[in-house]
Amino acid sequence: MTGIKSYIDTHKNRFVNELIELLKIPSISADSAYNNDVLKTAEATAKELKKAGCQHVEICETKGHPIVYGEIIIDTKLPTVLVYGHYDVQPPDPLSLWNSPPFEPIIKCTDIHPDGAIFARGACDDKGQMFMHVKALEIMNQTNQLPCNIKFMIEGEEEVGSNNLVDFVKEHKKKLNNDVILISDTGMIAKDVPSITTGLRGLSYVEVEVTGPNRDLHSGLYGGAVANPINILTKMIASLHDDNNRITIPGFYDKVEELSSQERNEMAKAPFSLDAYKKALNINAVYGENGYTTNERNSIRPTLDVNGIWGGYTGEGAKTVIASKAFAKISMRLVPNQDWQEITSLFKVHFEAIAPEGISVKVTPHHGGQGYVTPINNIGYKAASMAYEDTFGKKPIPQRSGGSIPIVALFEQELKSKTILMGFGLDSDAIHSPNEHFGLFNYFKGIETIPLFYKYFVELSKSI
Repeated sequence: MTGIKSYIDTHKNRFVNELIELLKIPSISADSAYNNDVLKTAEATAKELKKAGCQHVEICETKGHPIVYGEIIIDTKLPTVLVYGHYDVQPPDPLSLWNSPPFEPIIKCTDIHPDGAIFARGACDDKGQMFMHVKALEIMNQTNQLPCNIKFMIEGEEEVGSNNLVDFVKEHKKKLNNDVILISDTGMIAKDVPSITTGLRGLSYVEVEVTGPNRDLHSGLYGGAVANPINILTKMIASLHDDNNRITIPGFYDKVEELSSQERNEMAKAPFSLDAYKKALNINAVYGENGYTTNERNSIRPTLDVNGIWGGYTGEGAKTVIASKAFAKISMRLVPNQDWQEITSLFKVHFEAIAPEGISVKVTPHHGGQGYVTPINNIGYKAASMAYEDTFGKKPIPQRSGGSIPIVALFEQELKSKTILMGFGLDSDAIHSPNEHFGLFNYFKGIETIPLFYKYFVELSKSI
């Protein structure tokens, strides 16, 4: 393909400004107070797809937030690529830790991004990476180099479990029919080390409620005589890991895939500095399951983490009270073969069983999804590898990610398609955290690389 880099250079400022406008809209899917903003973002995304060259664009209603669908079909005999992304974002809390307002995008230079990075909620996850595909379509369309058909499915509920996307996929299989699915919602090992994500962990997310007395009690009159739900909850949570940091839920590891020594050795070839990792997080030691490296702990091993815990008095000053209730939100990242619904059930049974007398427990499942592994010998992976090699000058490294995109397993089940995960973010981009950002180098490199995926995918498809 010719002229891609020159087109990017010519329109670079516009590409950045258009993304900034999208980032200004607080499309927080988890908070109903932002429903209008989520809809506004869907409308803005649809408008950008039309501008980029989609022949048909529609905003599809669901029981929750809408799905934006677009397509450009140039020849039904050619391969079709389905691009998936999401326009919703995580809540920006805690706001006090942001160096600039989360929905007032600003470009700043950093040590990792000396040429600048956009700081805003959603910059990397996933508005910035989703928008790379929109701009890639524009380039191919404007330079008359579109080699195949493209469909877009951009949802607004990824950050809350994609519950309504499940029904949408099942009900629109013909509309979504494709030869391969392309997603950019993952990352690379480093700016100069491209990588392709070949595995994702599954997810089980639950909320627990522990109840003791029928009302809040005076801690002097009742302390030591009545079970304190906050004390009990913390003990119960602490018991979910043993001294080796293995999860103690019976049956939790029964279906965990154990990688061979050869596979673990291949993973270990990826460049990684433990000192740099600790320095970036301002910690003096790492922590996790005994017998595994840091990169293995956050990719091929399952985990259980408390994402939030609350109860009692948390206001200014003191209030001597034993709370009636205590709560926690808990996520479990799962590896292939672990079924998220089965793990949720195992958690519920175990957590209820370890509650002492005088305490009642309620476990509420929120959402989840299966893990996913894609082979590296299919033409989709090969096309992605060739595209990265062209733009980065080196072959990408296959790697498994610790994150989850629950819908990917459903795509293969319902649409019978493999998914290729071409991420351009970095671990340091602070997704889901204050000061999320996306490097301009990465943004433009993604726009440059994606068109080459289409080129090579079509060429490889002709050879089989």
